[in-house]
Amino acid sequence: MKEKFGIRQFTIYTIVILLTLSCLIPMLNVVSLSLSSSAAVAGNKVGLWPVDLTMAAYERIVNDTQFWRSFGISVFRVFASLILNLFMIVTLAYPLSKSKRFFHARGLFMSIILFAMLFNGGMIPTYLIIKNLGMINSIWSLILPGAVPIGSVILVMNFFRGVPKSLEESAWLDGANPWNILTKIYIPISLPSLATVSLFSIVGSWNDFMSGLIYMTKIENYPLMTYIQSLSVNIAETLQNSSGMSSEQLQSLLAVSDSNLNAAKIVVAIVPLLLIYPFLQKYFVHGIVVGAVKE
Repeated sequence: MKEKFGIRQFTIYTIVILLTLSCLIPMLNVVSLSLSSSAAVAGNKVGLWPVDLTMAAYERIVNDTQFWRSFGISVFRVFASLILNLFMIVTLAYPLSKSKRFFHARGLFMSIILFAMLFNGGMIPTYLIIKNLGMINSIWSLILPGAVPIGSVILVMNFFRGVPKSLEESAWLDGANPWNILTKIYIPISLPSLATVSLFSIVGSWNDFMSGLIYMTKIENYPLMTYIQSLSVNIAETLQNSSGMSSEQLQSLLAVSDSNLNAAKIVVAIVPLLLIYPFLQKYFVHGIVVGAVKE
Protein backbone atom coordinates (compact mmCIF):
# COMPACT_ATOMS: atom_id res chain seq x y z
CA MET A 1 0.00 0.00 0.00
CA LYS A 2 1.38 3.37 -1.00
CA GLU A 3 2.09 5.60 1.95
CA LYS A 4 0.40 9.00 1.88
CA PHE A 5 2.51 12.10 1.56
CA GLY A 6 2.62 13.59 5.05
CA ILE A 7 4.79 15.56 7.44
CA ARG A 8 7.41 12.82 7.60
CA GLN A 9 7.89 12.71 3.80
CA PHE A 10 7.83 16.51 3.61
CA THR A 11 10.57 16.72 6.24
CA ILE A 12 12.72 14.11 4.46
CA TYR A 13 12.36 15.80 1.07
CA THR A 14 13.10 19.20 2.60
CA ILE A 15 16.29 17.94 4.23
CA VAL A 16 17.42 16.22 1.02
CA ILE A 17 16.75 19.35 -1.04
CA LEU A 18 18.66 21.54 1.43
CA LEU A 19 21.62 19.16 1.42
CA THR A 20 21.57 19.10 -2.38
CA LEU A 21 21.54 22.89 -2.56
CA SER A 22 24.39 23.08 -0.05
CA CYS A 23 26.47 21.07 -2.51
CA LEU A 24 25.26 22.65 -5.75
CA ILE A 25 25.37 26.35 -4.78
CA PRO A 26 29.13 26.45 -4.00
CA MET A 27 29.82 24.52 -7.20
CA LEU A 28 27.73 26.95 -9.26
CA ASN A 29 29.64 29.81 -7.68
CA VAL A 30 32.97 28.23 -8.63
CA VAL A 31 31.83 27.74 -12.24
CA SER A 32 30.61 31.35 -12.36
CA LEU A 33 33.94 32.62 -11.00
CA SER A 34 35.81 30.71 -13.68
CA LEU A 35 33.65 32.28 -16.42
CA SER A 36 33.68 35.86 -15.09
CA SER A 37 36.10 38.69 -15.77
CA SER A 38 38.90 39.37 -13.31
CA ALA A 39 37.44 42.82 -12.56
CA ALA A 40 34.07 41.32 -11.61
CA VAL A 41 35.74 38.71 -9.42
CA ALA A 42 37.93 41.30 -7.72
CA GLY A 43 34.86 43.47 -7.11
CA ASN A 44 33.05 40.53 -5.48
CA LYS A 45 30.18 40.87 -7.98
CA VAL A 46 29.95 37.19 -8.92
CA GLY A 47 27.20 35.05 -7.43
CA LEU A 48 25.53 32.10 -9.11
CA TRP A 49 25.81 33.56 -12.62
CA PRO A 50 28.90 34.73 -14.53
CA VAL A 51 29.51 38.48 -14.82
CA ASP A 52 31.18 39.76 -18.01
CA LEU A 53 31.31 36.26 -19.48
CA THR A 54 34.80 35.26 -20.60
CA MET A 55 36.66 32.02 -21.30
CA ALA A 56 40.09 33.56 -20.61
CA ALA A 57 40.83 31.32 -17.63
CA TYR A 58 40.11 28.16 -19.61
CA GLU A 59 42.07 29.47 -22.58
CA ARG A 60 45.02 30.05 -20.25
CA ILE A 61 44.84 26.40 -19.16
CA VAL A 62 43.91 24.66 -22.41
CA ASN A 63 46.09 26.64 -24.86
CA ASP A 64 49.14 25.12 -23.26
CA THR A 65 51.03 22.10 -24.59
CA GLN A 66 52.12 21.15 -21.08
CA PHE A 67 48.47 20.94 -20.03
CA TRP A 68 47.81 18.20 -22.58
CA ARG A 69 51.05 16.41 -21.76
CA SER A 70 50.10 16.39 -18.07
CA PHE A 71 46.58 15.28 -19.00
CA GLY A 72 48.01 12.29 -20.88
CA ILE A 73 50.25 11.41 -17.92
CA SER A 74 47.26 11.47 -15.58
CA VAL A 75 45.12 9.34 -17.91
CA PHE A 76 47.89 6.74 -18.21
CA ARG A 77 48.40 6.84 -14.46
CA VAL A 78 44.69 6.28 -13.78
CA PHE A 79 44.43 3.27 -16.11
CA ALA A 80 47.73 1.69 -15.03
CA SER A 81 46.92 2.18 -11.34
CA LEU A 82 43.41 0.78 -11.83
CA ILE A 83 44.65 -2.40 -13.52
CA LEU A 84 47.42 -2.91 -10.95
CA ASN A 85 45.12 -2.14 -8.00
CA LEU A 86 42.40 -4.54 -9.16
CA PHE A 87 44.91 -7.35 -9.75
CA MET A 88 46.55 -6.91 -6.35
CA ILE A 89 43.23 -6.46 -4.54
CA VAL A 90 41.61 -9.57 -5.99
CA THR A 91 44.64 -11.85 -5.65
CA LEU A 92 45.16 -10.77 -2.04
CA ALA A 93 41.50 -10.67 -0.97
CA TYR A 94 40.68 -14.14 -2.31
CA PRO A 95 43.03 -16.18 -0.07
CA LEU A 96 42.34 -13.90 2.90
CA SER A 97 38.61 -14.62 2.55
CA LYS A 98 39.26 -18.28 3.38
CA SER A 99 39.17 -19.68 6.89
CA LYS A 100 42.32 -20.81 8.72
CA ARG A 101 41.39 -24.40 7.85
CA PHE A 102 42.17 -23.65 4.18
CA PHE A 103 44.75 -20.88 4.64
CA HIS A 104 46.78 -21.59 7.76
CA ALA A 105 48.81 -18.34 7.63
CA ARG A 106 45.71 -16.16 7.33
CA GLY A 107 46.09 -14.69 10.84
CA LEU A 108 49.69 -13.67 10.17
CA PHE A 109 48.88 -12.00 6.84
CA MET A 110 45.87 -10.22 8.32
CA SER A 111 48.06 -8.84 11.11
CA ILE A 112 50.58 -7.59 8.56
CA ILE A 113 48.06 -5.82 6.33
CA LEU A 114 46.20 -4.29 9.30
CA PHE A 115 49.50 -2.97 10.64
CA ALA A 116 50.31 -1.58 7.17
CA MET A 117 46.90 0.10 7.05
CA LEU A 118 47.33 1.80 10.44
CA PHE A 119 51.01 2.71 10.11
CA ASN A 120 53.18 3.65 7.14
CA GLY A 121 56.85 4.32 6.65
CA GLY A 122 56.38 8.07 6.22
CA MET A 123 57.15 10.48 3.44
CA ILE A 124 60.95 10.62 3.80
CA PRO A 125 61.58 6.82 3.91
CA THR A 126 59.21 6.35 0.97
CA TYR A 127 61.01 9.05 -0.99
CA LEU A 128 64.39 7.45 -0.25
CA ILE A 129 63.13 4.08 -1.48
CA ILE A 130 61.78 5.62 -4.68
CA LYS A 131 65.06 7.48 -5.19
CA ASN A 132 67.23 4.40 -4.55
CA LEU A 133 65.12 2.45 -7.04
CA GLY A 134 65.84 5.13 -9.66
CA MET A 135 62.20 6.10 -10.13
CA ILE A 136 62.49 9.86 -9.61
CA ASN A 137 60.87 11.56 -12.64
CA SER A 138 59.38 8.21 -13.64
CA ILE A 139 55.66 7.59 -14.12
CA TRP A 140 56.03 4.44 -12.00
CA SER A 141 56.81 6.52 -8.93
CA LEU A 142 53.19 7.70 -9.17
CA ILE A 143 51.79 4.17 -9.57
CA LEU A 144 53.77 1.59 -7.59
CA PRO A 145 53.63 3.16 -4.08
CA GLY A 146 49.84 2.79 -4.09
CA ALA A 147 49.73 -0.66 -5.69
CA VAL A 148 48.01 -2.35 -2.72
CA PRO A 149 45.22 -0.23 -1.16
CA ILE A 150 44.61 -2.10 2.09
CA GLY A 151 41.18 -0.61 2.74
CA SER A 152 39.97 -1.83 -0.65
CA VAL A 153 41.47 -5.27 0.00
CA ILE A 154 39.45 -5.59 3.22
CA LEU A 155 36.29 -4.40 1.46
CA VAL A 156 36.60 -7.00 -1.32
CA MET A 157 37.69 -9.69 1.15
CA ASN A 158 34.48 -9.19 3.14
CA PHE A 159 32.46 -9.36 -0.08
CA PHE A 160 34.20 -12.63 -1.04
CA ARG A 161 33.38 -14.07 2.39
CA GLY A 162 29.69 -13.52 1.61
CA VAL A 163 29.77 -15.65 -1.56
CA PRO A 164 27.79 -18.88 -0.92
CA LYS A 165 30.15 -21.75 -0.13
CA SER A 166 27.91 -24.14 -2.04
CA LEU A 167 28.99 -22.51 -5.33
CA GLU A 168 32.65 -23.12 -4.59
CA GLU A 169 32.01 -26.69 -3.42
CA SER A 170 30.09 -27.45 -6.62
CA ALA A 171 32.96 -26.05 -8.67
CA TRP A 172 35.47 -28.24 -6.77
CA LEU A 173 33.35 -31.32 -7.50
CA ASP A 174 33.33 -30.40 -11.19
CA GLY A 175 37.13 -30.30 -11.21
CA ALA A 176 37.68 -26.55 -11.13
CA ASN A 177 40.97 -25.22 -9.72
CA PRO A 178 41.28 -22.12 -7.48
CA TRP A 179 42.00 -19.85 -10.46
CA ASN A 180 38.87 -21.05 -12.28
CA ILE A 181 36.78 -20.54 -9.13
CA LEU A 182 38.14 -17.01 -8.68
CA THR A 183 37.62 -15.93 -12.30
CA LYS A 184 34.37 -17.77 -13.08
CA ILE A 185 32.52 -17.43 -9.74
CA TYR A 186 33.96 -14.86 -7.34
CA ILE A 187 34.78 -12.03 -9.75
CA PRO A 188 31.44 -12.04 -11.65
CA ILE A 189 29.47 -12.15 -8.39
CA SER A 190 31.61 -9.40 -6.83
CA LEU A 191 31.21 -6.76 -9.56
CA PRO A 192 29.57 -4.23 -7.15
CA SER A 193 32.53 -4.32 -4.77
CA LEU A 194 35.04 -4.24 -7.64
CA ALA A 195 33.25 -1.25 -9.16
CA THR A 196 33.42 0.47 -5.77
CA VAL A 197 37.15 -0.04 -5.31
CA SER A 198 37.67 0.94 -8.96
CA LEU A 199 36.01 4.27 -8.22
CA PHE A 200 38.27 4.71 -5.19
CA SER A 201 41.33 3.98 -7.34
CA ILE A 202 40.29 6.32 -10.16
CA VAL A 203 39.45 9.22 -7.85
CA GLY A 204 42.58 8.75 -5.75
CA SER A 205 44.91 8.57 -8.75
CA TRP A 206 43.28 11.48 -10.56
CA ASN A 207 43.14 13.87 -7.59
CA ASP A 208 46.59 13.16 -6.16
CA PHE A 209 48.91 16.10 -6.78
CA MET A 210 51.31 15.66 -3.86
CA SER A 211 53.11 12.66 -5.38
CA GLY A 212 53.95 14.73 -8.44
CA LEU A 213 55.46 17.45 -6.27
CA ILE A 214 57.53 14.93 -4.32
CA TYR A 215 58.77 12.58 -7.04
CA MET A 216 58.94 14.86 -10.08
CA THR A 217 61.64 17.51 -10.43
CA LYS A 218 60.78 18.43 -14.03
CA ILE A 219 57.54 20.18 -14.86
CA GLU A 220 57.15 18.18 -18.07
CA ASN A 221 56.67 15.05 -15.93
CA TYR A 222 53.92 16.55 -13.76
CA PRO A 223 50.53 14.81 -13.70
CA LEU A 224 47.57 17.08 -14.41
CA MET A 225 46.60 17.86 -10.81
CA THR A 226 50.17 18.81 -9.93
CA TYR A 227 50.50 20.97 -13.02
CA ILE A 228 47.30 22.96 -12.56
CA GLN A 229 48.19 23.47 -8.91
CA SER A 230 51.42 25.10 -10.08
CA LEU A 231 49.63 27.52 -12.41
CA SER A 232 49.32 31.07 -11.15
CA VAL A 233 48.96 34.59 -12.49
CA ASN A 234 51.72 37.06 -11.77
CA ILE A 235 50.54 40.50 -12.93
CA ALA A 236 53.90 42.18 -12.33
CA GLU A 237 55.74 39.53 -14.35
CA THR A 238 53.12 39.74 -17.09
CA LEU A 239 53.57 43.52 -17.40
CA GLN A 240 57.36 43.17 -17.30
CA ASN A 241 57.34 40.67 -20.16
CA SER A 242 54.66 42.47 -22.16
CA SER A 243 57.09 44.00 -24.68
CA GLY A 244 56.34 42.78 -28.15
CA MET A 245 52.78 41.76 -27.29
CA SER A 246 49.83 43.14 -29.13
CA SER A 247 47.14 44.97 -27.19
CA GLU A 248 44.79 42.02 -27.69
CA GLN A 249 47.33 39.53 -26.27
CA LEU A 250 48.05 41.76 -23.28
CA GLN A 251 44.36 42.26 -22.61
CA SER A 252 43.79 38.50 -22.79
CA LEU A 253 46.56 37.85 -20.26
CA LEU A 254 45.33 40.53 -17.86
CA ALA A 255 41.75 39.20 -18.09
CA VAL A 256 42.74 36.31 -15.83
CA SER A 257 43.37 36.59 -12.11
CA ASP A 258 44.36 33.95 -9.57
CA SER A 259 40.72 33.65 -8.49
CA ASN A 260 39.55 32.96 -12.05
CA LEU A 261 42.34 30.51 -12.65
CA ASN A 262 41.82 28.64 -9.38
CA ALA A 263 38.11 28.29 -10.10
CA ALA A 264 38.86 27.00 -13.59
CA LYS A 265 41.32 24.50 -12.10
CA ILE A 266 38.59 23.07 -9.88
CA VAL A 267 36.15 22.75 -12.78
CA VAL A 268 38.73 21.08 -15.04
CA ALA A 269 39.68 18.68 -12.24
CA ILE A 270 36.17 17.43 -11.51
CA VAL A 271 34.76 17.10 -15.06
CA PRO A 272 36.39 13.69 -15.82
CA LEU A 273 35.17 12.31 -12.49
CA LEU A 274 31.65 13.57 -13.17
CA LEU A 275 31.72 11.69 -16.47
CA ILE A 276 32.85 8.43 -14.84
CA TYR A 277 30.75 8.43 -11.68
CA PRO A 278 27.29 7.82 -13.30
CA PHE A 279 28.51 4.50 -14.75
CA LEU A 280 29.71 3.22 -11.33
CA GLN A 281 27.18 4.90 -9.03
CA LYS A 282 24.63 2.06 -9.18
CA TYR A 283 27.24 -0.33 -7.75
CA PHE A 284 28.74 2.08 -5.24
CA VAL A 285 26.33 1.93 -2.28
CA HIS A 286 25.70 -1.80 -2.69
CA GLY A 287 29.42 -2.55 -2.78
CA ILE A 288 30.13 -0.43 0.30
CA VAL A 289 27.29 -1.86 2.40
CA VAL A 290 27.75 -5.54 1.54
CA GLY A 291 31.54 -5.35 1.81
CA ALA A 292 31.50 -3.58 5.18
CA VAL A 293 29.05 -5.58 7.29
CA LYS A 294 31.02 -8.81 7.58
CA GLU A 295 34.13 -9.60 9.56
